[in-house]
Amino acid sequence: MKVSRNGEGTISRGSTFTNKAFKNSMMPAQEKGGVDVAIVTFEDGAVTFWHEHPGEQVLYILEGRGRVGNDEGVIEVSAGDVVYTGPGEKHWHGAAPGQTMSHISITTVGSPIWYDAPE
Repeated sequence: MKVSRNGEGTISRGSTFTNKAFKNSMMPAQEKGGVDVAIVTFEDGAVTFWHEHPGEQVLYILEGRGRVGNDEGVIEVSAGDVVYTGPGEKHWHGAAPGQTMSHISITTVGSPIWYDAPE
């Protein structure tokens, strides 16, 4: 068993966001293909670039107002909402314009494949 305490994660600012966003890696996968848990905070309308995961992704919106998008369109999300993305589904997510948003990201199998920023 492993416990990751509040404040023990590794915080980084990635290059796959449209504005300021910070990822706190709370529990990286402990085994190949295992579960990865992170908290991501998006400032003022920041969103991820388009990407897809080799496994599943679940987002739990902690606070703020956000958006998630795929080829079918954009959906508004807010605190308490849960978003599921299947393996290989190209998508993006982040804060709504003029808003901030934080979510827990739970992924499986490995790192995402990154594409360009959404328009």
